[in-house]
Amino acid sequence: MYRFETEQWMPVSIDEAWDFFSTPLNLSRITPRELDFQILSDVAGKEAYSGMLIEYKVRPLWGIQMRWQTEICRVEKPFIFVDRQRKGPYKVWEHTHTFREHNGGVLMHDRVDYEVPFGILGRLMNRLVVRKEIEKIFEFRRKTLEEIFKNRMP
Repeated sequence: MYRFETEQWMPVSIDEAWDFFSTPLNLSRITPRELDFQILSDVAGKEAYSGMLIEYKVRPLWGIQMRWQTEICRVEKPFIFVDRQRKGPYKVWEHTHTFREHNGGVLMHDRVDYEVPFGILGRLMNRLVVRKEIEKIFEFRRKTLEEIFKNRMP
């Protein structure tokens, strides 16, 4: 099992951060275009809730299209929600999003616990490709969020 963690401060209120991140359609806005990320579920106008299932199509590696299904398995508005892969490219994927007020804005903490399938081959793939791709996705997200929330004050 591997863990990836990152934090980002945003100049918004905790309610504005929650509204943005608990809206599944916003995930498309903060995902790199080359992943060809498409939400298949009808989530328009919906806020994440415990038990919510969301289906996607994505091209995570080498342009190979895959289906991915996540379940929102824990929600504590406006402080935390957790999504867990039910079907997809990982053996395990659990993403914990945490929000707390900090320095006049919100500090968002992401923790992803994941496991790559295929045993020793999967461990090698993680070292050579997967971890770098996860880092690249979250770096894109960081820059995009900075742009979305620039010049905003809570």
